[in-house]
Amino acid sequence: MIDGWFLLTYATLAIPAAGHALLFKKDSRSALGWFVICLTFPLAGPICYFFFGVNRIRSRARKLEVDSPFKIEHEMRDRRQIMAFQIPPPLDEIVRMSDAVNRRPLIAGNVIVPLVNGEKAYPCMISAIEQSEKYIYLSTYIFETRSTGRAFIDALTRARERGVDVRVIIDGVGEWYSIPRAGRLLAKRGIRFARFLPPRLYPPAFRINLRNHRKILVADGKVAFVGGMNIRDSHLADRTENRHRVVDLHFRLAGPIAGQIEHAFLEDWRFATGERLIPGPVHSFNTGHTICRAVVDGPNIRIDRLEMLLLCAVSLARKSISIMTPYFLPSSELVGALQAAALKGVNVRILLPGKNNLPFVHWASMRLIPDLLERGIRIFFQPPPFVHTKLIIIDRHYAQIGSANLDTRSLRLNFELMVEIYGRSVVRDLMPHFEYQLDGARELTLEELVARPLALRLRDSFCWLFKPYL
Repeated sequence: MIDGWFLLTYATLAIPAAGHALLFKKDSRSALGWFVICLTFPLAGPICYFFFGVNRIRSRARKLEVDSPFKIEHEMRDRRQIMAFQIPPPLDEIVRMSDAVNRRPLIAGNVIVPLVNGEKAYPCMISAIEQSEKYIYLSTYIFETRSTGRAFIDALTRARERGVDVRVIIDGVGEWYSIPRAGRLLAKRGIRFARFLPPRLYPPAFRINLRNHRKILVADGKVAFVGGMNIRDSHLADRTENRHRVVDLHFRLAGPIAGQIEHAFLEDWRFATGERLIPGPVHSFNTGHTICRAVVDGPNIRIDRLEMLLLCAVSLARKSISIMTPYFLPSSELVGALQAAALKGVNVRILLPGKNNLPFVHWASMRLIPDLLERGIRIFFQPPPFVHTKLIIIDRHYAQIGSANLDTRSLRLNFELMVEIYGRSVVRDLMPHFEYQLDGARELTLEELVARPLALRLRDSFCWLFKPYL
C-alpha cells in the first residue's frame, strides 16, 4: 500500500513538477536544482516548487498587456517629441541594442539633477508634490512611517485635498519595514493606494523575490524622480547619531522623459489593481539637451533587458567603465564581459560599500573579487556609512541610473526601472560624483585578499553558493 502511494505521488506530483522545471526554467542551475528536489522529495519538493518555483507573474502581466491602452499609442506620441540628434559610435550600437529590447524610444530635451542623500532629495520631492496641479504618482519599495514618511503622507494629503489625483504603489513586502504600515495611514487620509503582490494566507502567496523595487515619483507628467532612495529616515545621512544611516543618490528629471516614467507607473498600477488609467497629455517642451530613455525590467518580461544592455555597453566600452553598486553579484556572463574589457585596456573601476547592510551578500561578493583583480579590474571600498548608490557610466558619455543593483535579485527576479542617459551631461553631472566618492575610497589588492584567514575565505565561498538567490 505504501509503495502504491509512493508511485502515485511520483506519477502525479514529482514527475510533472520536474518536467515543468526542465521546460520553463531559463537557468540550467535553477532547472537542475528544482529537478533534483522534486524527484528526491516527491511530496514536499513539488509543493515547494508550486509555491516558490513557478513564475505566475509573467502570464498575469502579459494578459493585462494585450489590450493596454497605451502600448502603441504612447510610442507614437513619444516619437513625435524626439529631436534630431546624432550619437557617435560606439554609442550608436548601444542605441540599436536598446531599441531592440525596449518599446520606448529615446527622447531628447531633458534635464537631470543629482540629489545626494535624503537632505537634498526629500525636500525636492515634497516640493514637487506641493506644486502639483493635476496628479501625483508615487511608487516605492519601502515606505516607512517615521518622520520622513509622515512628511510625505502629509504632503500627499494636502495635494488630495486641493483636488490632485494622488495614487501610491507600495510593495507588499517592503511595507512591513515599519509599523504602523504606510497603507493604513494612507487609507485613513483617503489616499488611493495599491499593494504590489502582498503576502496573503488565502489563497497562499508569499514571495521574497518578485518584488517591486522601483522608486518613482511623477508630478503632472512634467517632473519625475528616480534612483535608489526609499522613503525612510535612514537616508538622512547627516544624522550622524543614527548608526543605520545610508548614503544614496536620487535624481530629478525634468522634460519629456517624465512621460515614460509615468507610463511605467501606470503599467504597475494596472498590474496591482486591474484599473486602466489613460496617460496624461504629452508635454511638447524641451528643458535641456540630455537624451534619455526609461528601461523597465522584471520577471514578467521575456528577455532580461537590463542585463542585455549592460553586456552590450560593457562590451563596447573603449576607455572606461565606472560602476557604483551596493550589492555586487553579477552573472558569469557579465563577469566575463568586465574581465574582457579590462584585458583589452579599458579602465574598469568598481566602487562597493566597505560596510554592507547585508553581510552575507558582501561575503559572497568577496568570493568573486580575486578573479576580477587578476584581470586588471580595480575594486574600491567606500568607508561607512553604508553606500546605497546605483550608478553605471561607460566612456563618460553613457550612463544608467535608477533602482537596479548588480545582482540576480535585481536583474532577473525583481521589478526595476533604470534610465539610460546619453551625452555630455554624463560627464558634467554624474562623473564628478563618482570621482568624489572614489577619492575617499580604499583600493583592494589581490595580496590582501589572498592573505586573509582560511575561515573567512570558506565563509565567503559558502555564501557564494547561494548567489542565484541573494
